[in-house]
Amino acid sequence: MTRPLPASTGDVAVLVARIVLGLVLIAHGLQKLVSYGFAGTSASFEKMGVPLAPVSAAYATLAELGGGILLVLGAATTLASALIVLDMLGAFVLVHASKGVFVDKGGFELVAVIAAGALLLAAFGPGRFSVDHALAGRKAKASA
Repeated sequence: MTRPLPASTGDVAVLVARIVLGLVLIAHGLQKLVSYGFAGTSASFEKMGVPLAPVSAAYATLAELGGGILLVLGAATTLASALIVLDMLGAFVLVHASKGVFVDKGGFELVAVIAAGALLLAAFGPGRFSVDHALAGRKAKASA
């Protein structure tokens, strides 16, 4: 039988996962916003057959950049994670699923891993080292 890790170890693991996932998302959001620009991202989405390309491009950019920042901070983690899962689900269904697994062929491995990580954060929370945890502690003290 295995013993669970101490809570502090789990909190550190969640912190590292949140930061890595958040940084990847921030990079992709900034790429859409700065490197490609809104027009370029919209045109790219339209070329890939994404419906309502301008709206979808705005959503993806905001979910990735804003959601990534929130994940790094551990703030509004459940909401940010849910929006990221929705973003990745759209990318999976509309663009990547038909291209197989491997990212070098346009496949779904990156969007699936991001979605899985965000889903875990939505389900289990941001851990002790987060803005959400600090705010919950303040709220609990104020109501006591």
